[in-house]
Amino acid sequence: MDKNMFCFQCEQTIGCSGCTGNSGVCGKTADTAKLQDELTGALIGLARAVDSTTAVSKKTSQVIIEGLFTTVTNVNFDNASIESMIQKVRAEKERLAPDCSKCQSPCGKTDEYDMQQLWNADEDTRSLKSLILFGIRGMAAYAYHAAVLGHEDDEVNLFFCEALFKIGYEENTETLLSTVLKVGEINLKCMALLDKANTETYGTPEPTEVTLTVEKGPFIVVTGHDLKDLQLLLEQTSGKGINIYTHGEMLPAHAYPFLKKFPHLKGNFGTAWQNQQKEFDHLPAPILYTTNCLMPPKSSYADRVFTTEMVAFPGTVHIDEKKDFTPVIEKALELGGYKEDQILTGINGGTKVTTGFGHAAILSHADTVIKAVKSGDISHFFLVAGCDGAKPGRNYYTEFVKQAPSDSVILTLACGKFRFNDLDLGEIGGLPRLMDIGQCNDAYGAIQVAVALADAFECSVNELPLSFVLSWYEQKAVCILLTLLHLGIKNIRLGPSLPAFLSPNILNFLVENYGIGPITTPEEDIKTLQSGCVQ
Repeated sequence: MDKNMFCFQCEQTIGCSGCTGNSGVCGKTADTAKLQDELTGALIGLARAVDSTTAVSKKTSQVIIEGLFTTVTNVNFDNASIESMIQKVRAEKERLAPDCSKCQSPCGKTDEYDMQQLWNADEDTRSLKSLILFGIRGMAAYAYHAAVLGHEDDEVNLFFCEALFKIGYEENTETLLSTVLKVGEINLKCMALLDKANTETYGTPEPTEVTLTVEKGPFIVVTGHDLKDLQLLLEQTSGKGINIYTHGEMLPAHAYPFLKKFPHLKGNFGTAWQNQQKEFDHLPAPILYTTNCLMPPKSSYADRVFTTEMVAFPGTVHIDEKKDFTPVIEKALELGGYKEDQILTGINGGTKVTTGFGHAAILSHADTVIKAVKSGDISHFFLVAGCDGAKPGRNYYTEFVKQAPSDSVILTLACGKFRFNDLDLGEIGGLPRLMDIGQCNDAYGAIQVAVALADAFECSVNELPLSFVLSWYEQKAVCILLTLLHLGIKNIRLGPSLPAFLSPNILNFLVENYGIGPITTPEEDIKTLQSGCVQ
């Protein structure tokens, strides 16, 4: 392949315009980027073969969801794996529409879609189609996790096909704009589906204190998002003298009753994904990557990296669908772990964090919360949430939380919380001021809390003393943002920089209709955002 690429789907893209040349900031090569484009084009071709009047088959849906998930940032850096996925997509299209490429029908679109058509489109069309594409890529990750637990939704599955088709062949700006907002609508259903899958399988999350200390002896670090993989690993390591530690977005697993019953699920190691190369350097334990957030491993620990599901990296051991974690277990026993307990800390020096304040946990104290707001004990809620990343400027979120008024409550979720989740902010009325709702998909829970409060105070969500201060990095943040816009939530602050794929016209539309804006300084944003209808 020639050594040119174009990618601007993540927040760290070069110059806030796009990664070009031989490699991207995330670490993928131009060859990998081109294969991901080829995979996307094949998926658009597959979507054309789906009968839009009927439910999509389970097999077709699985292929589409896996294909989209493969192209999310920091998931798959392995060209052979991506090529295999491309062939899987083509085989499925051939199954649905035999000899499509030889067809002489007037549709004229038997070839796979060439992504250069999208990247070279006029900037507004490119912007809208990119919002759709990156949104459904993020949504595919949530649909994948739900499907692993046996939960699917026909409307969600059919929409993937509708969205892919419009990315390829729709040119009407109004239709594309309505599809952008529909991504948010369908993603809300998808997050609700995953919430149901997680709670029905593992129980309702409970507020849980999690230590950052790593005990001596063999251990395994599990990163990513997939609770099923963690469950299977816990079962296979039971009684083997190996402790399990979560990392990054896997932290909220400690709050689920079913998973908490395993005594060797000990605590959390490290912080967010972008610190892996520092935190995993010479780690005396293997790391299991279950979903996205894979940083290209350094040579000092590459031999102890294991991948599973859609995650892949050249030269690492991949655990296939049989889910036999024996290689990971053997590596843990071989390395032996630390010789003495390691008292580790978060970014701010804390030795423990708390998670598990899902919507059920918070709403179980709804009377206390409502009373505290009415009495003036709680002046404001700030949802400070989203992805973390390495780009300068993200210390804004730490400072925002530190400077938030002492009578305000901080709700958080996703890996951006590692900037401040080890801070002790105290309590209001017996409730902690800092509440970790969970993973990025648990934005659904934050929405449920907001809607319940709005109902209680008989006002809209936008009239509540509730402000959204979001950080973004990759495509799951995109679909969550679109869900908030679908719900009509306004005055969101987004950073550390605005997406490169927003054209000036589309950005102006978001500003004029939703009041979305970039973060400025913690002091100025706190001052601006403190307003609401509740007295």
